Amino acid sequence: MSQPPDPSQIMQVGMGFWASKTLLSAVELELFTHLDGEALRGGELQDRLRLHPRATYDFLDALVALGFLERDGEGSDARYRNTAETAAFLDKQSPTYIGGILEMSNARLYRFWGDLTEALKTGAPQNEVKHSGKPMFEELYSDPAKLEQFMRAMQGISLGNLHALAEKFDFSRYETVCDIGGATGQLCTILATHHPHLRCTSFDLPVVAPIAERTIAAAGLSDRVAAASGDFFEDPLPSADVITMGLILHDWNLERKKQLIGAAYEALAEGGVFIIIENLIDDARCENAFGLLMSLNMLIEFGDAFDFTGADLRQWCAEVGFRSVEVIPLGGPTSAGVAYK
Repeated sequence: MSQPPDPSQIMQVGMGFWASKTLLSAVELELFTHLDGEALRGGELQDRLRLHPRATYDFLDALVALGFLERDGEGSDARYRNTAETAAFLDKQSPTYIGGILEMSNARLYRFWGDLTEALKTGAPQNEVKHSGKPMFEELYSDPAKLEQFMRAMQGISLGNLHALAEKFDFSRYETVCDIGGATGQLCTILATHHPHLRCTSFDLPVVAPIAERTIAAAGLSDRVAAASGDFFEDPLPSADVITMGLILHDWNLERKKQLIGAAYEALAEGGVFIIIENLIDDARCENAFGLLMSLNMLIEFGDAFDFTGADLRQWCAEVGFRSVEVIPLGGPTSAGVAYK
């Protein structure tokens, strides 16, 4: 006898914003950082986080039920501590902290997604541009604090995937790498650390260069990693054996995507490689939910920007002359698309 339909998945997703905002508020309050290696009573956390007594135990116990905290005991004497995952990824003292993307989501994206229905009907962005009239990147680059927050958010969420690329792709045949839209210089420092023979350049707008230079110097790699400035739509890309773009193509419409792919092809020597790191949607467009939701996020941020499949990338790269493209899974929903000249 067949089972009757179960509404639990509908309810879980439909009311998912409850759980999402609870986690985002915990990150905003730096709860997981306060628990750095400690187990604290609810009253102690209430004082540290300046919570109202009405809220404390519902908040903490909800995080236990959601799997983001562990609890020893019950009632007011119970002690709360991080899980292995929140200790690794949501404690700001951890080198693998990824909370920056959640901080940005809480500060910006959470409220913008409230206008998804309008975006679906109009195709127009729903972010700061609705209020200021300025495109998202223009608004972002005009505020050093917001720019730094954005850069650090991207840095945290990309860390594991960049290490995976350094390990999974064979860089031994190449000598130079240029990361286009290199932001903090993170990819270049990771590649240079994994592969001591490489010389790398992180290329981004002039306002970003000081951020990259600080990261490169802190890693002790200034002798092999440089920061270069320019506009990748206005200036020729620096020549290199390998050109990379991490989460760059999805920010733009089809015309701009093809322009960047063509610019990469022109900057590469024969035998060179163009590598993009994206949440590539599966070709059937039915499995990588994160990639598809990220494409909706690009709608909210930019209107005509979108994420894409490996098959899309192959077509666009073939149009400019690349001889082949392979897709290398990195971590979770993220893959590297590798185009060979």
